[in-house]
Amino acid sequence: MHSSRLPSRPASASQSTMTELMMPNMANNLGNVFGGVILSLIDRAAAVAAVRHAQNPCVTVSIERVEFREPIHLGELVIAKANVNYVGRTSIDVGVRVEAENILTGERRHTNSCYLTFVAIDGDGRPTPVPPVEPGSAQEREWYEHAKERRHRRLQQPGAGLQ
Repeated sequence: MHSSRLPSRPASASQSTMTELMMPNMANNLGNVFGGVILSLIDRAAAVAAVRHAQNPCVTVSIERVEFREPIHLGELVIAKANVNYVGRTSIDVGVRVEAENILTGERRHTNSCYLTFVAIDGDGRPTPVPPVEPGSAQEREWYEHAKERRHRRLQQPGAGLQ
């Protein structure tokens, strides 16, 4: 996996779940929640997972393509579940799954998923090494392998510099 002098940390130790009730100021005139509201929730949930893993402040470097599979409506509860999938030397790949719940019926819909990359920073704002992630479950190992492939493709792009 990843070689480092830092001890590895289990992927499960950094999981994050955030929920937020969608209120009128978060929606357009059709009652659909603004995409930016969902992106903010995604970024915050992912940041918690990254910081928990790194045990250092982390900054968002990229958010991969986000597709809104279906609208989220005013009054629904939005759940963002974040998991650390892979780490480089200073970068952390976090996956986030978003679901919308009708709080009256309990029915949930998967509305979108995306991947974010964070970099851990030290007290001077410079990138700092992070511990390797240790996937425990079969699902975590699958996420790890997919994240490793995404990272490899990203690093092949011109101007890529994440470690």
